Amino acid sequence: MESAAERQTGSETPVEATERSQAGAKAQFKAAELSIVLPTFNEAQNIPVLIELLDKTLSGVDWEAIVVDDNSPDGTTEVGRQIAAVDPRVRVIRRIGRRGLSGACIEGMLASSARYVAVMDADLQHDEALLPTMLAELKSENTDIVVASRKVEGGTIGQGLSKVRAWGSNIANSLAQKLLNVSLSDPMSGFFMIRRDKAEEIAPKLSVQGFKILLDIVSSFNGALRIKELPFTFRERQHGESKLDTLVTLDYFGLLLAKYFGDVISVRFLMFGLVGASGLVVHLVALRLFLVLGAFEFNAAQTAASFVAMTSNFFLNNQLTYRDRRLHGFKALQGLLTFYAVCSVGVLANVGVANLIYLEPSYWWFAGTAGAIMGAVWNYAASSALTWRKS
Repeated sequence: MESAAERQTGSETPVEATERSQAGAKAQFKAAELSIVLPTFNEAQNIPVLIELLDKTLSGVDWEAIVVDDNSPDGTTEVGRQIAAVDPRVRVIRRIGRRGLSGACIEGMLASSARYVAVMDADLQHDEALLPTMLAELKSENTDIVVASRKVEGGTIGQGLSKVRAWGSNIANSLAQKLLNVSLSDPMSGFFMIRRDKAEEIAPKLSVQGFKILLDIVSSFNGALRIKELPFTFRERQHGESKLDTLVTLDYFGLLLAKYFGDVISVRFLMFGLVGASGLVVHLVALRLFLVLGAFEFNAAQTAASFVAMTSNFFLNNQLTYRDRRLHGFKALQGLLTFYAVCSVGVLANVGVANLIYLEPSYWWFAGTAGAIMGAVWNYAASSALTWRKS
């Protein structure tokens, strides 16, 4: 026999059923006002500590933590899910086949439905006690983004950076301010809170590569953001190791160049071009060695030097340009062979275009440049599709 509840459900329209379901959900849960995006890689030891600190700091705030993990081998995803199983305020996104802090931050922000979104590191170097103040600033309706700065009065690097990293950070800050004309005192900061609608608005223009998402956001808005900076002390890492290295630094310079040229050229293509430029140096050095020490004939030396340069370019691109699609083991060997093939065709494209343009000796430079550009574009497009294709 049909129950009263079943009769009621059966007589409802789909809209009425949805409204009733939403009303029931609201009675049990309150939607998050603030999402804290935590991009992670090998932070299994830090996540439980950070969630506990957030719980204490954000008392009275409807918050959620979105852990965006790049498939950490130390079990960060599993640790996050264990916490999420008993705390519905914690969500976990596991990313397979893609890497990078900026991309993780973008995915986390776009996964939020809260009005405000914060981004902070999961390594405990960012002071979670600043979050309520940042939230209050955004609620004042006079600010679009609040940045935790080490450079404003009251802020300090503390023990969080070595002298070398602090020096490098200062140079990077200065370059960003001068090249991109950003009004931030600390554009290298990775700790900020933004209105989600602003993050949604600018997301299509952001680069998923690199690690300085704040600089990308602010420069992409071209001065249209209302910015508030608050001082904080950069704390020392408690567990794990820093993800920053020389290659990440080169990524940053690629982002600076891409933004300086108005995003006409992608960061990845700029990185590919820089690696190609280094390959020219490698080629010339190898050519000289083969000619002088190896006593090779020129054609043989030129061919051997070309393969040395291509090999160098492959491994640099694998480490830097395509770090989010990095090849390992046998796949790296396969990738190297396809890269040889791609670059060999690129040489033909280079020479072919140059010959079409070369009309007389006085135009040699134009023909050569056009051929080189054609070869570079071919190598980039073909290697992206074949050597480092998305899985």
